[in-house]
Amino acid sequence: MATFLSLQAAPTWFIALPDTAAAAPFAARANRYATRSLRHASGRPWLVGRWEERAAVTGRCGGTRIAVIGEHAVTEQYLEQAAAATGPASLTTALDRAARRPGCFHLVASADGRVHVRGGVVNLRRVFHTDTAPFGSGPVSVASDRADVLAELIDADLDERRIALELLTSGAPYPLSEPPLWQGLRAVPSGHCLTIDADGRTTMRRWWSPPDPVVPLAEGARHLREALTEAVGVRTRGRELVTADLGGLDSTALCCTAARGDTKVVAYTAALHDESGDDVYWARHTVQELPGIEHHVVPAKDTAMTFDGIDTLHDILDTPSIITVDRNRRMGIVEMAAARGCNLHMTGLGGDELLAGTPARLHPLLLTHPWIALRNIRGYAAKYQWTRRATLRQLLDRRSYRSWLGRVARDLTGPPPGTNTPLLDWSVPPRMAPWATPDAVAAARELIRAGLSGIEPRGRGHGEHRELVAMDGISQWTRHIGQMTAPLGITVAAPYYDTRVIETCLAVRPQERITPWRYKPLIVEAMRGVVPETSRTRNTKANATFEEEVGLREHRGRLLALCDDSRLAQLGLIDENILREWCRRSLAAETESYQLHPTIACEVWLRSREMTPPRQVDAAPAQSIADRKE
Repeated sequence: MATFLSLQAAPTWFIALPDTAAAAPFAARANRYATRSLRHASGRPWLVGRWEERAAVTGRCGGTRIAVIGEHAVTEQYLEQAAAATGPASLTTALDRAARRPGCFHLVASADGRVHVRGGVVNLRRVFHTDTAPFGSGPVSVASDRADVLAELIDADLDERRIALELLTSGAPYPLSEPPLWQGLRAVPSGHCLTIDADGRTTMRRWWSPPDPVVPLAEGARHLREALTEAVGVRTRGRELVTADLGGLDSTALCCTAARGDTKVVAYTAALHDESGDDVYWARHTVQELPGIEHHVVPAKDTAMTFDGIDTLHDILDTPSIITVDRNRRMGIVEMAAARGCNLHMTGLGGDELLAGTPARLHPLLLTHPWIALRNIRGYAAKYQWTRRATLRQLLDRRSYRSWLGRVARDLTGPPPGTNTPLLDWSVPPRMAPWATPDAVAAARELIRAGLSGIEPRGRGHGEHRELVAMDGISQWTRHIGQMTAPLGITVAAPYYDTRVIETCLAVRPQERITPWRYKPLIVEAMRGVVPETSRTRNTKANATFEEEVGLREHRGRLLALCDDSRLAQLGLIDENILREWCRRSLAAETESYQLHPTIACEVWLRSREMTPPRQVDAAPAQSIADRKE
């Protein structure tokens, strides 16, 4: 790469290095841009990068070092006790236990010449690795929390064929959505631990699996209340001020939980341009009964529309993100929070997938509780206008996930599913964008078919798979929002993605957690006595369809500007004339304009990778954190 864009400009990142002299060239390059480092017991570099001092805690005992980086309440004493575990099996148990602590963080350990790196159980905390050796040494495996930083470290080239999958209208199907877009890089699956030996070999081990869904709703509600209290407390404890979204039921639950503590809570509610949006109405009712919350309503006229500023964005992301099309609308509140003097903002992202769930859970329910399943099927069919024939066809389809993925490859250029298609299959089958070239279609189809061998779904059965994949996708958006907000010095926290919160929700019986007859019953029951009654039983959810359709009209010129000299067209992946014609049309938000999002995200991302990093004086080598016990 000509410039080290992310190494220079990204505010937070880390590189994990093996305990070997062969890793020295990697450490030397990373150290030019890093502000912090930690060392193995041998004295060799172990962790190099940039992170806030508050975000990292380390512990050591003998030759073992353990570090936690992120949002957590882990203490040095706790990590010292974990590091004191003797033998590989005991250390593994200690690390598994530490990974389940409240919060959202990376956990890295150095022991007996091995490095252990793990992120989260969904894609909010990711880990990437490579064993490419660009410095003339033998294979050396290194890991990072950002794919772009790792790619720059090894001078990796973009995998242009892989970009074709990013054009699929509802995203690349699992697991093809996971790999980075650079050659020679691989992703560690969520819920897995990467181990790097000193000789360069890597192994992966699954440390997390979803629980069996057997807990009654009432018990699960108590557990969720405890888990959310812990998760929010991790973010608020010791802070004078936190800010939070106050919109739907999920963010309201977090905001009200935070208000029960000692930290000052400032809540923001964005008014929608669509008069049917009722977030402001419910938010005002909430704060009337919780006067300790400082509340600000952002008028609709001050809220950006979808596609606002789409041709002038400069965010440094490590993958294309469809959150890009709504970037300015979502960032407005975060920018206000930063101006208020806050460095942590809470969002309710993640609640929908956990609390509303998916009707695809009906598959096993038909066998275990047929009468409940049939009643719920009728409810969903009426609610979403599913036809009886299509509903039965999906319910009775027992073909494997591999078979479903094969059909996706076959039908890439077929018509998109209708809005009344039942939600009972493995997923909504993605389609290639109408402006994709034949070469792009062929590349995507080849990549999907090449990945069919030995493929397994993300979860056990349609429902669990669909929920986990949805959590992976939305948590990835949340991760991207964090990369957008980091330059402002503010962390965006999503407590619903904490491991214990996820486990608590998924452990509840699906027939009680997911039903067409009640709106998110698990959080409604969990928030008794926390959320005011007038808001707790709210059963509406605002959406931004109006913002999408008006935004397309108001910012059509910006979209057309992206069609000029398109980077995707230069790669031979799109026909910019067809894309330009689509951008000129009046498009329905729910059936047409959403098809633009992945393509626009890729185009903006490719352009962002061409930016010149901000000029800065060469940083001094990262200062090691002193070993206070040696």
